[in-house]
Amino acid sequence: NVSLTWIRGNHTFKGGAEAIIGNYTYPQQFTSSGVFNFSANSTADSGLFGQTIPGGATVGFPYASFLLGAVDNGTIGSPTDQHLGEKSYALFLQDTWKITRKLTLDYGIRWDYQTYLREGAGRMPSFSPTTADPTAGGHLGATIFDGYLPGRCQCNLASNYPYAAGPRLGLAYQINSKTVFRAGFGVVYAKTAAYDNLTIIGADSQFSSTGSFLPSTYLNAGVPVTPKPWPNLDPGQFPLPGQVNAPTGFSNIDPNAGRPARQYQWSIGFQREINKDLAVEANYVGNRGVWWLAGTLVNYNALTPQILSQYGLDLNTPADRTILTSLVSSAAAGRFQNKIPYAGFPTNQTVAQSLRPFPQFGNINGQYSPLGDTWYDSLQVKVTKRLSHGLDASYNFVWQKNLTIGAENESAIVSGFGGVGTAPTTNTNDLFNRKNQKYLSGYDQPLVSQITISYITPRWDKNKIASWVMRDWTVGAFLNYRSGMPLRVPNANSGLNNYLFQGTSFANRVAGQPLFLQDLNCHCFDPKTTFVLNPAAWADPLPGQFSSSTAYYGDYRQQRRPQESASVGRTFRITEKVSFNIRAEFTNIFNRTEVNSPTATNAAAPQLRSASGATASGFGFINTGSTYGLPRQGTIIARIRF
Repeated sequence: NVSLTWIRGNHTFKGGAEAIIGNYTYPQQFTSSGVFNFSANSTADSGLFGQTIPGGATVGFPYASFLLGAVDNGTIGSPTDQHLGEKSYALFLQDTWKITRKLTLDYGIRWDYQTYLREGAGRMPSFSPTTADPTAGGHLGATIFDGYLPGRCQCNLASNYPYAAGPRLGLAYQINSKTVFRAGFGVVYAKTAAYDNLTIIGADSQFSSTGSFLPSTYLNAGVPVTPKPWPNLDPGQFPLPGQVNAPTGFSNIDPNAGRPARQYQWSIGFQREINKDLAVEANYVGNRGVWWLAGTLVNYNALTPQILSQYGLDLNTPADRTILTSLVSSAAAGRFQNKIPYAGFPTNQTVAQSLRPFPQFGNINGQYSPLGDTWYDSLQVKVTKRLSHGLDASYNFVWQKNLTIGAENESAIVSGFGGVGTAPTTNTNDLFNRKNQKYLSGYDQPLVSQITISYITPRWDKNKIASWVMRDWTVGAFLNYRSGMPLRVPNANSGLNNYLFQGTSFANRVAGQPLFLQDLNCHCFDPKTTFVLNPAAWADPLPGQFSSSTAYYGDYRQQRRPQESASVGRTFRITEKVSFNIRAEFTNIFNRTEVNSPTATNAAAPQLRSASGATASGFGFINTGSTYGLPRQGTIIARIRF
């Protein structure tokens, strides 16, 4: 990076540039020599194989199988040398213009250009909805690879966004000697998808026994399979014969993967000096975000109600729901019996699977899909008091609201094949109506209070020794109190995902029913014997129907969890060049015991108790086998500087 500042008259000009080049290499060779697993089956009595032995005894011994070289299963792979990279460049220019003694204007612009994360040799696969799959009889939906090298798609899977220009504007006006008005607006851009330890599928080949006492191979016979070549650029490599799936995370690299998230930020407020030691600030701060990563707002292989209507199926009809969940080989499939989408489609799959846009695959989410939106509004108040005798204190209060569509886990990893994107989540109730999925954020905490205190012990004039011992100690405390984090609305059990494959829906909130059986913040109940959530507050939607609930409600929250820390320290000057510093830092200074959050995923989970009456499991159960946070912790640090 490089920057330049030029002061001319009442202007302060600044300009600069930045370049970030990220390269991530991930060689993988550990399976190239073979990985061998041994089980008890190979040394079990064949006459007892598969039988239940009285008393819980087992037959066979894995270590004996190892001594015989009898391999139950294993893996062999080719060495891989993955290389991912991304680049970002930026230019900025700004000016601080002191128009008058009371009025200052800041204005400027920043331009960002970023590339999407890609494999250097185009070996990161992507799902293509327009490429024929030779494994599925030419049915559309196959694997392609980025770039213009042989075997690739002769294209770029995504484009980079060249128009990320963000203006910034700030204003400060001194109304009088004690009051200042400030306002600002800016457009900023986030980074495109990060690396996050992404790994690309390698070339591992599996081998295993037939499930009996016969091993798959013996060590002296070598590996029974040939490693797959790497990279494997075959467009029909998925699915495997007789299957309808692909590796975990198989996804479509979004054509807009190079578009960084954009955020509009603004603030307006006043700063007032009440007296020489007391200042108060009040600001409205807000922002709107678009294009956040939200891969699970897309499922290219979901069944929509419109697709079902083309086949004369209606989710409101019980008979049609039965057809959708029946195997294509069964009579319950009705008019869809033995109607397969391509030769070789496995008949142990459901009718719903056979009707999917790409029946040879499971769910296919978007990778780097910039579909998420965020909203944030807040009132922020700060009081700063400079007290006498070395004591300072400040208080911050925030009243805020945070809403989102699909952007909760924008930096999480999709494990396995595919790469980085929004992690699989059930926070989307209706995948086909994204704009209706505007929910309270799972990170929303409407009320926040923070207190900071710092005190320096004074000198004592009466006793020099006592003064030397007691003076100049710095004692500090930070106290943080927030609303509880929202509890996730329970999942529905009405099987919507069995029909549409769009993800799990939510349970409906029942009007008039309390959400809690016990106030989580009252410290007036025994968590070992109390179920705290009310299962009657939630009901499943009708079969095949979407929920009317949102993912989170403002009055359905975990308990509040205070954060309180303190510190004390001092620096002793031994000589002009030598000093000794000692400091003690404490977290959870009041040693609060915080129980875990209640189990809240399934309102239909039975609330069970042990013979002693303690809660054992179920909706509203609190696991008391561990605590949410650590007990009081202290660290003492001593250091000599010379």
